[in-house]
Formats: sequence, C-alpha cells, structure tokens
Amino acid sequence: MDQAIFEALLSVASLPSLRRISAGVKVAGAWLQPEKHPYTGAVREAPLDDSGSGLAPAGDGWFVVNVRDAQWLTSQNGDKKPSGSECSFESQEFEFSQLGIRLHVLEPGEPNGLYHSESEQEDFLVLSGECTLLVEGEERLLRPWDFFHSPAGTEHIFVGAGDGPCVILMAGARSGDWQVLYPVSELAARHGASAEEATSDPRQAYAQFEPSRRERPSYWDRLPWA
Repeated sequence: MDQAIFEALLSVASLPSLRRISAGVKVAGAWLQPEKHPYTGAVREAPLDDSGSGLAPAGDGWFVVNVRDAQWLTSQNGDKKPSGSECSFESQEFEFSQLGIRLHVLEPGEPNGLYHSESEQEDFLVLSGECTLLVEGEERLLRPWDFFHSPAGTEHIFVGAGDGPCVILMAGARSGDWQVLYPVSELAARHGASAEEATSDPRQAYAQFEPSRRERPSYWDRLPWA
C-alpha cells in the first residue's frame, strides 16, 4: 500500500472520524471515495396474481404469502399416474433463480416422482404425516421433523405412507447447469417409482405421469393449515 494512503487511513481510524470515511478521504490531492456495497439498492415488492388456485408472483421482487392463499398444483384424478400436489411459491413466468423451495403433499402409496439423482444439493423436512424415503437402495420411514440431506448425486425419491397425507418441505439449489439421471431400480419399481429404462430426459421419464394443473387437492381440509 502507498505510504500516503496508509497514513491517511490511520488519520481517520478513530470512531469519531467514521463519518469522514463515508464522505471520502483526500490523499495526495485526490479524493478516495468509499466503495458502494453492491446490495444497497432497494428491492421492490412483487405483485401477486390469482390464476385460479391461489396467489403467485407476477413480477420480480420480495413478497409474503400464506400457504393457505398461495397457488397450488395437483396431479390428482387424471388419466395417468399421480405424483402428489404442491405449492412452489413461484410462478412459471417468474421462477426463483437461486433456490427452489416448495411444499409437496403425498397420499399413502403415492410417489412424488421417479427415483433419480441430480447435480444439485437438495434438502427435505417432513412437516406432517409419514413417508417412505428410498435412498441409495435403502428404505427409511420418515415422520414429522425428520430431515433428509441429499448431496448432489444421491439417488432418492419419496413415497407417501401412513393413513393420511404427508407434507414435505423441499428445497434445492439452482446453479443453471442442472443435470438428472433416472436409473432402473428394483426397489423403486416395487413402489411404482422407477423409470422403465435409464434416461436423463425428464420428458421421457415422466411420459406415464399426469401433468400437474392449477387446482387445490381434494384432501385440502385435512392439511395442517386448513
């Protein structure tokens, strides 16, 4: 560091002089301006719109919404295999860029998708009910407040258990370079949660599953927030 700059910084290091730092320091005839923090800009509140099954963001920004009022999707009562119901708090038009987070609800015997591994870390917390976790060829029964940490590359899927809906809080990182693999698994096949052939194409893997649609599930009144 230049000696003149060093001496100037020492001259304003005492607490009574901190206000002088915010205004800049004059060194060798030139003013050194403090560096502006990159996150000091104001973030606007995002508007929320109801498209028929609850509120979802209609723009970027911060927002607050109750689970009871948020948009819900379900795969119930279709012609293909269901995979539960969910509230992702985002919209198709305005997705979260860094972190995916949602509530997923499973009925007994219902998987939330196909046994798979992916390139991003995921974490899960059971909030109510019971489910069976299939992970790396093993089965684990999960109950309320059981937490599952899934590092990138971990094969896993959930299947509803018990005698009622199971609510799981799911979170996953989003780096922009997401990759997934759906292997063939005898264990998952016993629960109706295995791909018929190994693939990394979600469209091929989920061809037999009912697409989610905007609608609250029929068991809404049995959920904790109802």
